Amino acid sequence: MSANPDDEALPPYDGIALADIVLVKSDLEAADALAALSQADVIGFDTESKPTFAKGEESTGPHLVQLATDDTAWLFQIGASPAIDVLHGVLREVLESPAILKVGFGLGDDIRRLRSKLGIETNNVLDLSTALRRGERNALGAKTAVARFFGQRLQKSKRITTTNWAQPRLSEKQILYAADDAHVALRVYRHWRATTPAK
Repeated sequence: MSANPDDEALPPYDGIALADIVLVKSDLEAADALAALSQADVIGFDTESKPTFAKGEESTGPHLVQLATDDTAWLFQIGASPAIDVLHGVLREVLESPAILKVGFGLGDDIRRLRSKLGIETNNVLDLSTALRRGERNALGAKTAVARFFGQRLQKSKRITTTNWAQPRLSEKQILYAADDAHVALRVYRHWRATTPAK
């Protein structure tokens, strides 16, 4: 029986701590991010884009790219940082690397937007929305995966989802929300691989 991801009786999913999130702004932070991400076998991956509300309006995203190792989430603001070329270089090296597996939920749009905006050809990606499906018709979301694997409720605030991700200064809630999106994907992947017998 699958746990209901919206079941209020489920204990809340704690998520990553603010102390373990780095908003990459300087050359030094970019170098640290590249070193940590390059050593990882698997990383969590997601992007955020400023929402569009008008019919036919094209998204100018992604405005934020989130990459997570087991202990740290690295957030890259696209277009809001003085070290923009350095950030693009790190993202290109990590996302195009065939040696690092990138895991996340519903990554089709993220990959398309990264290609369109930054010319990054993302390589070696596993979309958990389809990989974790067990006969369900619909793709599996992070909330359902957290309920199923951890027996916890991932709180996804619609108010945070639709905030302006393009603003130069992100709020603490935005930072935590965005970091969790990438980090939870990696945690779900690790749990799934550890508990699923190899075929």
